[in-house]
Amino acid sequence: MKQPKPRFVCRECGSVQPKWVGRCPDCGTWDGLQEEKASSGPGRQGPGGGEGPVRLEAVRSRREARRGTGETELDRVLGGGLVEGQAVLLGGEPGIGKSTLLLQALGAMSREGLESLYVCAEESAEQVKRRASRLGVTGSSVFLLAETGMEEVLRHMASMSPAVTVIDSIQMMHLAEAPGAPGTVSQVRECAMAACGRVKQGGGAVFLVGHVTKEGSIAGPRVLEHVVDTVLHVEGERFQSYRLLRAVKNRFGPTQELGVFEMRGDGLAGVESPSALFLDRRSLDAPGGAVVACMEGRRPLLVEIQGLVAPSPYGTATRRSTGLDAKRLPMLLAVLERRGGLALGGHDVFVNAVGGVTVHEPAADLAAALALASSFLEKALPPATVVAGEVGLRGEIRPVSRTDARLRESRKLGFKRAILPAGSFREGADGLERFEVSDIKEALEHLEG
Repeated sequence: MKQPKPRFVCRECGSVQPKWVGRCPDCGTWDGLQEEKASSGPGRQGPGGGEGPVRLEAVRSRREARRGTGETELDRVLGGGLVEGQAVLLGGEPGIGKSTLLLQALGAMSREGLESLYVCAEESAEQVKRRASRLGVTGSSVFLLAETGMEEVLRHMASMSPAVTVIDSIQMMHLAEAPGAPGTVSQVRECAMAACGRVKQGGGAVFLVGHVTKEGSIAGPRVLEHVVDTVLHVEGERFQSYRLLRAVKNRFGPTQELGVFEMRGDGLAGVESPSALFLDRRSLDAPGGAVVACMEGRRPLLVEIQGLVAPSPYGTATRRSTGLDAKRLPMLLAVLERRGGLALGGHDVFVNAVGGVTVHEPAADLAAALALASSFLEKALPPATVVAGEVGLRGEIRPVSRTDARLRESRKLGFKRAILPAGSFREGADGLERFEVSDIKEALEHLEG
């Protein structure tokens, strides 16, 4: 019998190459290809169970009933709860709180009478029990399974039919028919596909926990994103108590939703008003700060942007951005210098989003520019002022979406003034003093001496 030819799989993007090369042609990762022997057996059945082709009109559409997890912020990011047959990948650095969040959710679902299966592949059942006791998680409907063999896990999933299964973590699982050791690309992908196929055919939902390191691990979520329905990322600084949960892929709901948690001694607690949390202890009259009203999914979020401009004692000026797009910082500095008349060339520049949050929206441009100009000129914005706007290369301030939601959140937190692009105040500005700016020069005029 002719032996199947080996193939090489990229640990970063999951692309398959017929031969080994030093650099992946798809994602550009060096030394990222790993050998994987091709299987000579029959192909695995898909979610349809091997029924064969059917007419589009003949496919029965099931009602998308949502099942809440008991964690409000998790349900928000999922789009309202779990869907039958949903496979969710929860990624994040080790120790960020992934296991804690899922164990709390299983405890809440147990109180509703729903059975769940927690596969503890990295820890013993006793260790998970101690964590559950610390978190106050109780319930006779949570079953623990200390197992790394995927075949055993699939057997218990079939016999129990749990509402939710958690595999913590997918990197530790091993499938006998797949090549390689636990944690390799082939093993992780095959185990994930087996778990997803089980819930697609047998019902319930499954959470796959995946570790992500700064270096990028072989079994990271990037390899699994095409396998699952939903990809969630837990973010946060190690020395901050806040944890941010984002949806970067969701077949059953919106993407880029944001859930905010606070890490406490008894676990993760959902934050109902994250804007108030991020603005806590904010200096009201010190230069070098501006509050941006940004949108994270459907949720308005107010974040303080701090800027620091100081003369550079060395020959080369330093530019650092934390929590904002680092590629936009040089552009903002060039606009401030060319269009705003600020000589920033020989200064070190630092900009930071307070609270460990990351702001992806270009609406934070105006806040970052005003914070930097405020630090350079030693002039502060008036107290209780919120801003939002995208800065263009010609110095123009471009409009932003969902102005009404941004202003409602600002009024709720006691802000009195709003600086937004021209034409933004069509609605939702009641109770706020309105200021419209069309370019960066007009915006700089609002800094007080």
